Amino acid sequence: MSRSEQYYDLIVIGGGAAGFFGAITAAEFGTPKILILEKGPEILTKVRISGGGRCNVTHQCFDPKDLAKNYPRGHRNLIGPFHRWQPADTITWFEDHGVELKTEEDGRMFPTTDNSHTIIDCLTKSANDLGIKWRTHCGVTQLHQSDQTYELFTSTGDHFTARNILVATGGIRSKDARIPAENLNHDLSSPVPSLFTFKISDPRIHGLQGVSVPHATASTETHQSEGPLLITHWGLSGPAILKISAWGARDLSQSNYRFSVTINWTGSESLESVQEMFHQHRRDHGVWKISKRSPIVGISKRLWQRMCETSGILDSSTWSKITKLQSQTLAKELVQAKFSVDGKSLNKDEFVTCGGVSLDDVQLKSMESKEHTGLYFAGEVLDIDGITGGFNFQAAWTTGRLAGMAIAESTSTQSK
Repeated sequence: MSRSEQYYDLIVIGGGAAGFFGAITAAEFGTPKILILEKGPEILTKVRISGGGRCNVTHQCFDPKDLAKNYPRGHRNLIGPFHRWQPADTITWFEDHGVELKTEEDGRMFPTTDNSHTIIDCLTKSANDLGIKWRTHCGVTQLHQSDQTYELFTSTGDHFTARNILVATGGIRSKDARIPAENLNHDLSSPVPSLFTFKISDPRIHGLQGVSVPHATASTETHQSEGPLLITHWGLSGPAILKISAWGARDLSQSNYRFSVTINWTGSESLESVQEMFHQHRRDHGVWKISKRSPIVGISKRLWQRMCETSGILDSSTWSKITKLQSQTLAKELVQAKFSVDGKSLNKDEFVTCGGVSLDDVQLKSMESKEHTGLYFAGEVLDIDGITGGFNFQAAWTTGRLAGMAIAESTSTQSK
């Protein structure tokens, strides 16, 4: 490989959503020679698995301030960047490149094909058309600044030189992801998981895997969240759980993932309002069997029957025969069910961590390092993480776009 072939105007470290979008943007605005280095065996891995293989591209939220509220880390800092590139811009970009998106009831947006390869094909075709090169199985082992360029050494033994570097390595769980930032003395806040499900072993939910409720409230000592909730083989999952795991990521890590969570299966009903419903059923439907149907909309028959069993109510018991103690116990199971959490499991759709390069070290208009000219950051390598629902991808598109535009402007200036 000749020296000229080893030199690039931009080298992107990381072949994920932020890295590809940053590279494409830089090329669209005139950066001529771009290389993406991916240490893994394939590019855009998280794009492929997101949303159960459908790719949750973004979220239908078009007010920058409201959008930023969905980021436990970075919400204040992201308001400015979202004014420059937000979901409406993401939607337009993909439409201009032949990809139509659809919006689901909860605001999540997916390609109309319901296939993540639609997004992968769009990004790789755009990169190919713009002359962007990429290599897999090529991790960066060293990164050094030398005069006005950067030198990179890779796991394959290659030595590259670049005028600009975009670090988009994703979460900093692994040493490989930390190398580019650490080599240039950037502070990294320690990584901990952000989106995870709760491991719970409790007879009240044992055997109920697959049962869900459309609107529940989950509460810990420090955080509370609302949304759909799902019982799994190992415990509790669903947006209500994932949101609370994101907002409480550091607190829950410090507890070694052993804590209590209280579930209101109804979402917003109180003990008093539920007991009033029970009283009305006893008065108006006394001959009905209690376990046959929940008086609360959204509580499945299987879950309701388990609650009745827990409350000491027999299958043959009718509303006219419910005791005061049974009524109180059943109401508490509905709105104040307390569970002991004993560990976590990663949400397989979104491997997200909190932690990364401090936003105080980055110029938010350009995503350029405040310490090193020509060094940029985008995506999850930054100390930014969102709740589930397409917000993490939107942060990748936004930071990648701003970095790519700044790099193109810098490249234009450098060539003059």
